[in-house]
Amino acid sequence: MGWKWKEEHLDLILVPLGFLIMCIYHLFLLYRYLKHPYLTAIGYENHNKKAWVEKILLIDGKDRGFAVAVLDGHLSASTSLASISIVLCSLIGALIGSSSNNFLTSRFILGATNQSTSTIKYIAILSFFLLAFACFVQTTRHFVHGSFLISMPTGDVPVDCIQKAVLRGSNFWTVGLRALYFAATLLLWIFGPIPMFVGSVATVIVLNFLDMNKDPMIQYGHNTSRNGGQVSENIEHELTSVVESSEHNERQ
Repeated sequence: MGWKWKEEHLDLILVPLGFLIMCIYHLFLLYRYLKHPYLTAIGYENHNKKAWVEKILLIDGKDRGFAVAVLDGHLSASTSLASISIVLCSLIGALIGSSSNNFLTSRFILGATNQSTSTIKYIAILSFFLLAFACFVQTTRHFVHGSFLISMPTGDVPVDCIQKAVLRGSNFWTVGLRALYFAATLLLWIFGPIPMFVGSVATVIVLNFLDMNKDPMIQYGHNTSRNGGQVSENIEHELTSVVESSEHNERQ
């Protein structure tokens, strides 16, 4: 007996190939971020966030309300995405528990439509939504911690601690979004392996343009500002006047 082609073979070829394309692209993006961060949008944004933390700490603790408001905006976004992810996880879990077959999966899909393949689809989608939920929860945690450190009234917190909290929150945010991208391509698998493969290739092409950075890194000053320079000039002027007045008194 010779080998006979079946529609189920499309799932065995196109789905792993599309998933492999997504994984290879993100591994390449990770390598480029670690070796040449200035060539990626993630490295460019992290560079600006580190400088933002340095400049914020030059301001008095009582005047850093707008900085906390910026982090609160990120907190609201991460909380919303975490809620959406867990709701979708609940819906997918309900679909897994349901034994009824949709007429779309049996008539209009080119590929495997058996119960085991459908279960694998839903479990794969559920895994990435759970990963996105966990990442967004960690994003909220680190941004909350960064808000506490930035609003410290005495200003004794080292810059590295706040930068680490903000950058970790940003990195978890990025990983959560990538998990949603994977989940979106796997959602297309419900309609067949061909839409999933096409969606994976299209996602990689779009992300390649979005993740590239062609702008030069902004070179910020090191812990200097107009207010700080003005204060130092005022102190120097007062010291000079005191010395001159003391010398004048000694002469008299």
